[in-house]
Amino acid sequence: MKKILSILFVSVLLLFSCEGEQGPPGYDGLDGLDGGIIASNAFEIQVSFNQANNYEIIEPYGFDVYPFDVTLVYILWETSNGQDIWRLIPQSTEFIDGSTLTYNFDFTQNDVRLFLDGTTDFSLLDPIWTENQVFRVVVVPADNVSGLDISNLNDVMKANHIESFIKKF
Repeated sequence: MKKILSILFVSVLLLFSCEGEQGPPGYDGLDGLDGGIIASNAFEIQVSFNQANNYEIIEPYGFDVYPFDVTLVYILWETSNGQDIWRLIPQSTEFIDGSTLTYNFDFTQNDVRLFLDGTTDFSLLDPIWTENQVFRVVVVPADNVSGLDISNLNDVMKANHIESFIKKF
């Protein structure tokens, strides 16, 4: 009987003595956002750059953007055989006189700013360069762009399961 009690006592002692301090709480869900889904959002916007808007447009996203998200912006560069050709910006053009025009952007967690940059006099540009420019703004989690050819809008859309764009114009 003493052996059984001794074995039982040692077993209970081992079971309870192996428990350590509880670790820090983990995240609920895959991305640390309380079970939220890692999602990508996108919209299309048509803008005109002019002296009145200082050749820049600031557009709020209209959806939540997290600190670890990346914003990519594409410009509708041309249409060939009915097919839209999109280019990742910044996108530059050099004119015959040697001056340059660059479509560029920057972004925050709240909005994206599209602006003209370069050495050319923007006020002298033909309206083809400033009026009704169409951009696609794509916001994706930073992890989703690793190893991806981000210059190809179709690849970015496919990899991030984006099927359509919200048109803001």
